[in-house]
Amino acid sequence: MSTPAATLAAGTLPQPGGGFSRAGDLFQLLRDGRARTRAELAEITGLARSTVATRIEALMAAGLISPAGEAVSSGGRPPSRFAFLPTSRVVLAADVGATHVLIALTDLDGRVLSESKTAISIADGPVQVLDLLISHCRKLLSQAGRHERELAGIGIGLPGPVEHSTGRPANPPIMPGWDGFDVPGYVQQSLAAHVLVDNDVNIMALGERAAYWPLDNDLLFIKVATGIGAGVINGGVLQRGADGTAGDIGHVRVARGEGMLCRCGNYGCLEALASGPAIAAALSAGGVPAKTGEDVLALARRGNVAAVQAMRQAGRDVGDVLATCVNLLNPSVIVIGGGLSAAGEYLMAGVREVVYQRSLPLATARLRIVQSMAGDQAGVLGASRMVIDHVLAPSSVDALLAPA
Repeated sequence: MSTPAATLAAGTLPQPGGGFSRAGDLFQLLRDGRARTRAELAEITGLARSTVATRIEALMAAGLISPAGEAVSSGGRPPSRFAFLPTSRVVLAADVGATHVLIALTDLDGRVLSESKTAISIADGPVQVLDLLISHCRKLLSQAGRHERELAGIGIGLPGPVEHSTGRPANPPIMPGWDGFDVPGYVQQSLAAHVLVDNDVNIMALGERAAYWPLDNDLLFIKVATGIGAGVINGGVLQRGADGTAGDIGHVRVARGEGMLCRCGNYGCLEALASGPAIAAALSAGGVPAKTGEDVLALARRGNVAAVQAMRQAGRDVGDVLATCVNLLNPSVIVIGGGLSAAGEYLMAGVREVVYQRSLPLATARLRIVQSMAGDQAGVLGASRMVIDHVLAPSSVDALLAPA
């Protein structure tokens, strides 16, 4: 697995000619984990050695960097080297689903130190679910011997649309009582730290890319589970859209869905055909008992022909929508994740069949369609990355170093 910190968020480093006017800019050079001397940093940035020395001292005092041995001397005392100290603080990352929440404690490099998974019902409402989340967050901190003052931030993914700027869910279809709820404000009453909230598919896209595809700036992450959605990374930047609904492909109309009612109230949506509950309902109607996506997976693994055919057809339906996405966005990688992705090649074969058939040849010349490698950890890896890129951004670092 690639080291997430080795690939910085797009736009983090100053652009050519932009200079290194802030300590936060200098710090970005060290986030790749490579140790450097003051002289090397002065040469890279064009800053005076005295300025570099002052900023190094400030970053060390904040615990963001530490001495990392000595460089080879060309005569005289060997110069000291300095490197990013990812263990100085920790991040809590939570992937909240409809029936469970996975919480991980990570360092500032995105490395998972410990994790906890517990059952919930998202329909119980925000207070009950978030109280449980907060309780487990405190347990993880305590078990790791870390204090709340070492907490850099908390990232939370929710299974519904989120207004990212406020962290408030926006009309989430499977989350009664959550609409407009101030998730960051509620969590901060108990844990004093930055709290960032986003849609679960968006954080999965961030996590998958940071861990396994750091060199691919154009990536689509497709979650196929109880619902269907996409996380869109274009030019190395997660695209949320004007109102946070970018990537909602589950409610794109597909021809085969004519007359099929979706839970959103429209007819013919992809989700009404290819989600776990939709496939289970279709199998049951055909005489093969199934209630959930997990039931469908179990049948497919046992070689049930109807279930295998249903999974492949679901892949074709997803591919029908993705073919348009490929022509529009020209991604280099499409990652298929979510619960139904565990069906492996049954689902993947259907997706590939239609995408490669219906997309432009140039758009698919180097396109890879792959199964998620992060698996269940994609969400927490992405929630952690979301927080890390926020708290270690140049402006945030400068704010941390500013006199009280």
